Amino acid sequence: MTDSTAAPHPSIWRTLRHPAFRGLWWASGLYFIANAMHTMAAAWMMVELSGSSFLAALVQTAVFLPMFMLALPSGVLADTTDRQRLILSALAVQALAVLLLAGLLLAGWAGPASILALTFVAGCCTAVLSPAWNSAVGEILPRDELPQAIVAMSIAYNAARALGPTIAGAVYGLAKAWAGGDDAPPAPAAATAGLVGGGAVMALALAGTLVLAWAMLRWPPRPHPPSRLPPERLWGGTLAGLRYSWHSEVILAQLVRTAAYGAAGSALWALLPAIGAQRLGLGAAGYGLLMGCLGTGAVGAGLVLGRVRQQLGMERLVALAGVVFAAAMLIAALSRWALPVYLALVLAGAAWMSVMSTFNTATQTSAPAWVRARATAMHVLSALGSFALGAAFWGAVAGMLGLPAALCIAAALMLAGLLLARRFPLRIGAATEVTQAPFTDLLVADEPDPEAGPVAVEVIYRIREAEAEAFLAAAQQLRAPRHRDGATFWRLYRDLDDRSRYVERFIVQRWADYLHQRARATLADQALEEDLRRFLADGQEVEMRHYLAER
Repeated sequence: MTDSTAAPHPSIWRTLRHPAFRGLWWASGLYFIANAMHTMAAAWMMVELSGSSFLAALVQTAVFLPMFMLALPSGVLADTTDRQRLILSALAVQALAVLLLAGLLLAGWAGPASILALTFVAGCCTAVLSPAWNSAVGEILPRDELPQAIVAMSIAYNAARALGPTIAGAVYGLAKAWAGGDDAPPAPAAATAGLVGGGAVMALALAGTLVLAWAMLRWPPRPHPPSRLPPERLWGGTLAGLRYSWHSEVILAQLVRTAAYGAAGSALWALLPAIGAQRLGLGAAGYGLLMGCLGTGAVGAGLVLGRVRQQLGMERLVALAGVVFAAAMLIAALSRWALPVYLALVLAGAAWMSVMSTFNTATQTSAPAWVRARATAMHVLSALGSFALGAAFWGAVAGMLGLPAALCIAAALMLAGLLLARRFPLRIGAATEVTQAPFTDLLVADEPDPEAGPVAVEVIYRIREAEAEAFLAAAQQLRAPRHRDGATFWRLYRDLDDRSRYVERFIVQRWADYLHQRARATLADQALEEDLRRFLADGQEVEMRHYLAER
């Protein structure tokens, strides 16, 4: 499918006509606001308590590193277990962590270590529930409305980035003033009052977690369809997700581009508290306004993103947004006047939203149902994992070279990352590439135990010798689908005694894995296999043989 056909057509307002999606959209927005309030308060308390750019940047790492660690196993659980129970369990643990942090802060017992630790726990909970939540929301709507549903959720997320820090900054300042502190740049005398301000923010943020739990009870995810296949294990399912992403050109390109963009762009997000305090002389409310500018730009972009992406195409949109974001980092690095930074951050938020939403749309619409949560998890891993590692890296660079140098280097890397478009072009998968073909039972004389293996499979073709080269070119296209769906080895052989006889041979680890591989075949895979039949010699049929390792 070409880039020009990848543009979404349905309006975001059309998606909100679905009651279940609308309810989850509102609940998710409040949850996003709660998380944004938590992150803002934690980052600002780090600046006040320590004055360290590195510790402030570590808050972003504590929030997003769990995505790097847990996203893929969580995607396996989302694809194979009860998603409602998974989401509610994660929300319950997060609510307890936020409640404990609020209590410690209000009591004046919290320090940098406890703030980071409990923020990390909350980040782990978000990482566990995100793949299940994403796949559940995606199933509510028809596939042709999914791109705009992703944009609608991105608007909610980025509106939360605007509202959450702004609300948190106001609550933080009021509570701190009530406790006897001030809202000036960080000073040791204000630290105790700052803890009270942070505790007030955490107490308010707890409500967003509870609202999302209520929404999951009100609109539970659709149960997984019953299957006769052996259940996937956590480790095996994790390997299957990694294997699929590596051997799917469409998914791999999007993941690489996402990781590169997130790693470079994380500098601006991670260093924003230090930019506000050290470069612009702002307090907590001013920092909240900086975050609000990013979120405002993102929301504005979301309202017109579908139309703009349709006019420019995916690649031009991503390239333009990359240049805009790099320019915003340069302005933040070089300006000591707040107004240009505010305006630059609005444009940066629009650019960030445009790129990340495009990558997310391309990923979710290019994966079949059996691996969709894992593909979403891989996108989250690529985006936020690189974001978390990048935040720590840029914090360290800023500590060694200073804020302006760190932001200028990040801007240069952002522009260099645009060159990845040549090697990893973007596109949205066709419907035949994500629609699974009807599964038919495999009849063998003595079906083995599901755990038996390894299993070798041979597919034998007798072709017209004159068309050997064309056959080999067509058969080579089976390599990626076989590996992608479960094979650990694939090779095509020619019979030395019969030049018309070719054997495709691949190996899977267990009989259960082979059954899963057959069930994962898509209509596009089926069309590839059918295309090979046109090379068969007259009167010949494709033969299939199965072998089980005995020693």
